[in-house]
Amino acid sequence: MKFALNIPLAGLVPQAPEGSRAATVRTMARTLEDAGLSACLTSEHPAPSAQWLHNDPGAHDCVDPLTALAFVAGATERLKVFTNVLILPFRNPFLAAKAAASLQMLSDNRLLLGVGVGYLEAEFEALGVNFKERGALMDEAIETIRLAWSGGAVDAKGRHFDAVGIEPRPIPDPAPPIWVGGGSDRALERAAMHGDGWVPYFTVPTNSPDVRKSAVVDMDHFGEKLTKLHDRRSQLGRTGSFDLSVAPPFRPKEASRANAQRFLEEVHQLAEHGVNWTWTSVPAPSLEEYCDIVRWFGEEVVGEYGKK
Repeated sequence: MKFALNIPLAGLVPQAPEGSRAATVRTMARTLEDAGLSACLTSEHPAPSAQWLHNDPGAHDCVDPLTALAFVAGATERLKVFTNVLILPFRNPFLAAKAAASLQMLSDNRLLLGVGVGYLEAEFEALGVNFKERGALMDEAIETIRLAWSGGAVDAKGRHFDAVGIEPRPIPDPAPPIWVGGGSDRALERAAMHGDGWVPYFTVPTNSPDVRKSAVVDMDHFGEKLTKLHDRRSQLGRTGSFDLSVAPPFRPKEASRANAQRFLEEVHQLAEHGVNWTWTSVPAPSLEEYCDIVRWFGEEVVGEYGKK
């Protein structure tokens, strides 16, 4: 099992005094790496509504994920960087392919490209993207990105682009894995058809109704979804390696032995289902407190799991 934690760039970096913001990022990144984490993650909301940002319990501020994670990669040597998730319908797929390939190359192949369809309608409107097209744009984007990464001349026509005889570069070798986010049946189908992995999430009480309807409810529900996923991949003849990256339902809010044990119990349940990556978020009220809980997580969760 490999473990990933959030890196709270949008939360802690603005708090840092002028002249020490880059140092704050380096401190967080190196603390994660030194604690034995395999990856760090951040999400994406380029234009969230003020109503959501200030009133939804699940709302969170975000930096641009590919830009920020490039900086994190430059401050570390082994830590993988995980977009959880990049909303592909927001952008032209050739721009997404180039940005991701550039980060993969410059990080020495440490990118985990988690992608999602998005769910905030106001955000789509602000970005000039048709909310009702997001599923089709998502499928089109994954196919086009893989084509752009294949090398050579490309001809491809999409809903809003027409590429004739272009040659996208750089060509990532190896290409970063594309992990498809979401727990809905459509996300499951998309992961089976196009993904190198699946990144579902368990619903929690603070999730909005829009989020809950596409989330996994409990371990039994997860097992049912996973059976459908494996069956669908088998039908499609997709038998290669496939990652399962899942956040356990319990999210530790403080450093304690009891919290570590509860988290590990759920990690073991996920491992029995074949999950090979787990991720979660920990509190970050200050840089010092964040680094302290990351070290605790490394010792009491990552370290203890490694002893089994």
